[in-house]
Order: sequence, then C-alpha cells, then structure tokens
Amino acid sequence: MNNKFVLFLFIALLVGVNVLVFSKISFIFNPLWVLLKTIVLPIVLTGVVYYLLNPIVNFMERKKVKRVHTILFLYLVIIGILVTVITMIIPVIREQLLGFFQNFPAYSQTIQTEFEKWIGSDLVAQFQVATSLNTQELVSSISERATMILTQTWSGIGGVIGVVKDLVLAIVTLPFILFYLLKDGRRLPNYILSFIPTKLRPGTLTVLQETNHQISSYIRGQIIVSMCIGVLLYIGYLIIGLEYSLVLAIVAACTAIVPYLGPAIAITPAIIVAAVTSPIMLLKMVIVWTVVQLIEGKFISPQIMGKSLKIHPITIIFVILTAGNLFGVIGILLAVPGYAVLKVLATHVFDWFKMRSQLYL
Repeated sequence: MNNKFVLFLFIALLVGVNVLVFSKISFIFNPLWVLLKTIVLPIVLTGVVYYLLNPIVNFMERKKVKRVHTILFLYLVIIGILVTVITMIIPVIREQLLGFFQNFPAYSQTIQTEFEKWIGSDLVAQFQVATSLNTQELVSSISERATMILTQTWSGIGGVIGVVKDLVLAIVTLPFILFYLLKDGRRLPNYILSFIPTKLRPGTLTVLQETNHQISSYIRGQIIVSMCIGVLLYIGYLIIGLEYSLVLAIVAACTAIVPYLGPAIAITPAIIVAAVTSPIMLLKMVIVWTVVQLIEGKFISPQIMGKSLKIHPITIIFVILTAGNLFGVIGILLAVPGYAVLKVLATHVFDWFKMRSQLYL
C-alpha cells in the first residue's frame, strides 16, 4: 500500500465496486431521476437567458441603477418584443411554412425534370439501363420519405403530451427563476463554497469561475453568431428573391447553434427551394451562402467567440455526434458546453493528481 500506483488502483477498484452496487439498486434513485428530468429543462432555458441578460444587469448596476429596476425594465422590453413577434412575424412564418410543406411533394417532379434537362435525357436513359435504376421511382421514394418524416416530426411534436407539458412548465417557471437568479445569482458561488471543506475552497472557486466563463462565453457567443447568420442570410435571400426567405433564414439561425454540423443541415432546404426555382437561383443562393459563411468565419466568429473554448474542431464534431446518439436533440445542443465544463473539471482533477501522486516529477 506504500506504492502510489497500487494505491491508485485500489481506489479505482473501490469506485468500481460502488458503481456496481448502486447499479443493482438503481430503483432507489428513481424519484431523484424524475426530479432531475423535471427541473433540467427550466434550469437550462433559464441559464441561457441568464447569461444573455446578466451582463446588462451588471453594467447598469455599475451605473448606479438597482438590479431589481433593471430586471423589471428588461422584462418589459422582452414582453414588447414577444408581442411584436407574435403579431407581426409569426403570421408570415406560418404562411411560408404552410406554403413550403404544401409545395414540397411537387418539388420532386420539378427536380427530376431539371436533372434530365441539364444532363440530357439520352445520357439518363443509358445510365438507367446500365445501373437498372429508375430515377422517377428513386426521386418519388425520396420525396415520399422526406414528406413522411416531416409530417411525422410535425405531428409528433404537436402530439406528445409530455413534451408540451415540460415545455409549458419550463416557460411558466422561467421568469420567476430568472428574476431571483439575476437578483441574487452573485451569492450562489459563496453558497456552494459553504459546503466545501475549507482547504478545497480556493481550488473549487477557481473551477467555478472557469466553468462560468466557459459556459457564458459559449452561450452568448453562439447565440449572437447565430442571429448574425440569420440576419445576413435573410438580407441575401431577399436581394436574390428566394422564396420562403424568412423561414429559411430562421432555420439557418437555429441550426447554426450547432457548430460545424448546423450549417450543413440548414443549407439543404435552401438548395431544394433554389434548385426548383431555377439554375440561376441555385447559383445565386450558393453565392449568398458562401459570402455569409466567409463573413461569419473571418469576421464575426473570431470577434465574438474568439478562442475561449480552445477545443479542436474535430473534437467538437465527435462530441456532438456522440452526444446526439446518447441523448438526442438535447444532447446535440448541450454537447459543446457540457464538454467544456467536463474539460475544466478533468484538467483540475488531473493537476491535483499530478501534484499529490508525485508520479510526474
């Protein structure tokens, strides 16, 4: 037991035994699991809004304005924005969405016609004979499957009572949790530290500060970048006259929250709409998309996001794919900030282990 490595293996064995024991009596933790599932969505949504509004509240406090007054003013501004969006923008989005879903089944025939026109019907016929491929059946099958997926997704979102209940609960509780978090959030680190042994408090405070910095930088930066992408694409789509420009820009802004994979997903509906319209429109759309991506990559992201996360792009892609397979859509959205938090914790635990074990001297 005097050997550091043997002691480490013994501790790892004890941890494994504890994990095995708790896995056999997991039913004891069912109430805790239900509690976590109930509060996780309100907490996540509140945290996102908190990191967006807290800098404003802090800035106004430095200007000698009470935090409560600033919070109430921000609530009034948010209510005004929501009323404007509901009364003016939602009807436009609804009209464009309905038009897109209604016209989507007819797009397959148009795409096939344009495909044969561009390549030449003789070449298409020879290719079909050589490969025994029926492009009509293939495109129709793809269209039917895509329409079915869209319909099932739309129906599933509207029909799952549990999802609607959780979402309504989160939206209803968000203003109340947010108010107290903005008002007294600065006291939370000291409250957490009161449960930590005195000798561990300085290191724990450092971990909390770094974690807070990582999460706040990512959330604020990613949302601002996504909004910039949506606005730029909407302006570009309006300039070239692309149909469903508002819906396509909103889709791009929402999917841009997912790094690297989001833009690849967002460009698909824009390509379909542009290709159906005309080859010239497709070329214009590609130019607009390329210009926006260049602006975002060269100017917007470096200024807003910077190098705060210090995570390699390949690592981000693997993390997103893994989290998506494990936890679905929620996992995709929380993959990068979750990984950033785990990275901070793992880094400090490893530094502590190096210092205490004396194996790296």
